[in-house]
Amino acid sequence: MPYTLVDSNVLFDYFSEDEEWLDWSAAMIQRAADGGGVAINAIIYAEVSVRFETIEEVNLVLPSDYFLRAVIPWEAAFLAGKAFDAYKRRGGARRSPLPDFFIGAHAAVSGMTLLTRDPRRYRAYFPKLRLVCP
Repeated sequence: MPYTLVDSNVLFDYFSEDEEWLDWSAAMIQRAADGGGVAINAIIYAEVSVRFETIEEVNLVLPSDYFLRAVIPWEAAFLAGKAFDAYKRRGGARRSPLPDFFIGAHAAVSGMTLLTRDPRRYRAYFPKLRLVCP
């Protein structure tokens, strides 16, 4: 089975022991791990890192023997750019591609499922992407 790319919002729920989302996020991470494995990329790693003081702390909560450190393919960068272009044509105000475009494109191009708690943008710009969400 393919890997599941785990969005930072799900990881934040788990690390912060969020009262509302901890049980769901922990169960979905475990289900993904049991079903083929879990992955992160450099964008997700960067988003998570802001909650920690040192790289050692980040590596402790995102161990590489559990979370595959997946490299974003060039094809995903191209797709992220196309999604950003569509976003701009729909009236989007940002000047550069949003991290969600890289995350969604990475999962789509690599054939991964995306585990997220915020599917809105992924559904809008990557309609064929397999999502696990509440």
